[in-house]
Amino acid sequence: MKLTRFFSSSASTSPLETDLVRLLGKDKCSFDLEDRTVYAYDAGEEEGDLPLTPPCAVVYPESAEDVCAVMAYAHENGIPVIPRGAGSGLTGGAVPHMGGIILSLVRMNKILELDTKNLCAVVETGVVTADLQAAAAEAGLFYPPDPASQDVSTMGGNIAENSGGMRAAKYGVTKAYVLGLEVVLPDGRLVTLGSKCIKDVAGYSMTELFIGSEGTLGIITRAIVRLVPKPETVITLAVCFDSMEGAGRAVPEIFRAGVIPCTLEFIDSTCLTAVRKAGLLGSSQEFVHDRTRAMLLVEVDGRAAQVAEDVRQIRSLCEGFDMLSFAQAEGQADRDNLWHVRRSIHGALALLSDHWMEEDISVPPAAIPEMLSRLDRLAREENLMIPCFGHYGDGNIHLSAASLDSPLDPSGETDLRRKIFRHAADLGGRIAAEHGIGIAKKAFLEMNLDNDTLNFARQLKTVLDPNGLLNPGKVFPGSKTGP
Repeated sequence: MKLTRFFSSSASTSPLETDLVRLLGKDKCSFDLEDRTVYAYDAGEEEGDLPLTPPCAVVYPESAEDVCAVMAYAHENGIPVIPRGAGSGLTGGAVPHMGGIILSLVRMNKILELDTKNLCAVVETGVVTADLQAAAAEAGLFYPPDPASQDVSTMGGNIAENSGGMRAAKYGVTKAYVLGLEVVLPDGRLVTLGSKCIKDVAGYSMTELFIGSEGTLGIITRAIVRLVPKPETVITLAVCFDSMEGAGRAVPEIFRAGVIPCTLEFIDSTCLTAVRKAGLLGSSQEFVHDRTRAMLLVEVDGRAAQVAEDVRQIRSLCEGFDMLSFAQAEGQADRDNLWHVRRSIHGALALLSDHWMEEDISVPPAAIPEMLSRLDRLAREENLMIPCFGHYGDGNIHLSAASLDSPLDPSGETDLRRKIFRHAADLGGRIAAEHGIGIAKKAFLEMNLDNDTLNFARQLKTVLDPNGLLNPGKVFPGSKTGP
């Protein structure tokens, strides 16, 4: 499809360009086709046969007042606005499939306050997650949410997606750390929600309304987030099993014993085979038993004496469940090597197939063994490879699927997704764990939300955004996704 379809070939300045430059200044706006085309994508793949639709303009506000001005103008003129952080999402949540204005928040990137007395920080929406974590660490504090994209993803995007991460089993996801928000509504009004107070019942609890809203209800410009004391000690363990069933039986026993790991990751044998084939095991080879069918990557943190006792209990419990080996990282280099194995999986799988369908689901943690068994059965029935890894402690499964015959076509992928999501829903799970709904999963949302619940969500959207101009075409089944 030719991009020129969406734009005038005239060299004259458009009214939109004139108005946005007047509102913000020329240095905060871009109208070049090359710049606009970049913003037609996020970090995921295009879903289905949706057309490539670059925005009509990209703006870079530097303050809440700038955001208010853009939203008021767009509201008055009926122009869609798509808020965007780093564009690291995987489900099309920041993709402008209806044109409009991309509102990039990356210049609003200041840590405004690090309050060590009240254990919180005040940040602008464009602060990179890892930068906040580093600043907190320098002050002896800790911001626990750790999405895989933390080195590039922004706090506003994390909040809008309610991002998770590997430490969620112990520390929870992003919503557990948001105390307050500053939000620009679709008509340009600026509202302040929540506060530094732990107990705050002054009016409705409206902060949570915007957490996980995927930019469809308002634009987050500032956040107050909770910090916790930095753990005294962290120990990383690699526990190898000769079956996923053995690993699955060990996990609930660890929690029943009162041990709450800060991370509890699982990696199946196909993922480990891919990493080994890619030559990416490195010095971690000594930690991975040759006959491993499943590996748990476990971290425990806290006071040194308690951590040592936790390690002892984990080892004792795992020995009764087909454990092949138990290894403890000695120093930061060993820890980094083990986590390198975990982070190398996506790249390594390319050696097993050049086309993967990737998904992100969650089930109640106790249902993980059954869900993995169903995925194994589905793989055999459909002649597929379905390697899995993820966050065992909170039920989050990341899976990839590739055909052993010819590559899956779009309709085949849609059918396979439906089968996977149905299995998850049957086990009380969700079609999305931490990647959001966006465009990619909205057709399947009815598997998790009944009609009354969906209609209630639509009513909320209509009250705040009656013209449907803020991030249109996202989340809701049947919503328009093209011009």
